[in-house]
Parts: sequence; C-alpha cells; structure tokens
Amino acid sequence: MPTAVLTDRERAAVQAYLRLLRTVRAAFDGPPDGGRPPVVPPAVIAETERALKAAGLTGNEDAFFELLHSWCPEPDRR
Repeated sequence: MPTAVLTDRERAAVQAYLRLLRTVRAAFDGPPDGGRPPVVPPAVIAETERALKAAGLTGNEDAFFELLHSWCPEPDRR
C-alpha cells in the first residue's frame, strides 16, 4: 500500500479531526444519567476548522477524507 506524505498543514488537519472525533466519542460515552446532551467544546471545533482552512481543505471533503484514509486507514473503533 502506498504511503501518503502529508504536508505539515495536512497532518495538522488530520490530527485535529481525529482529536475532534475522540472528543465527540467521549462526550457520547459519558455518564448516561448526566441529564444533559453531549457537548463538544467550541475550542475543539474551532481548532479543527482552523487546521482544515490552513491546509486548504475547507469545503473539499473528498480530498480531506482521502488524506485521512491514506494516513489513518483503520480508525480506532473502541
């Protein structure tokens, strides 16, 4: 399988996206009796948006998910 060589900005975008996914999972996996809907901190979403914009991937989901898959083909499914 060919290995993609990401730019620093592309790598930052992928890492920010993966952090966002982990944060969302943690929010949904929280205590079931919390009585509140899961909340993702705005800073996590903003970090991801900034990283995607800096990498030129805003509005280009196909290119981003292709990068994501090439860099992290098997997402953590815990």
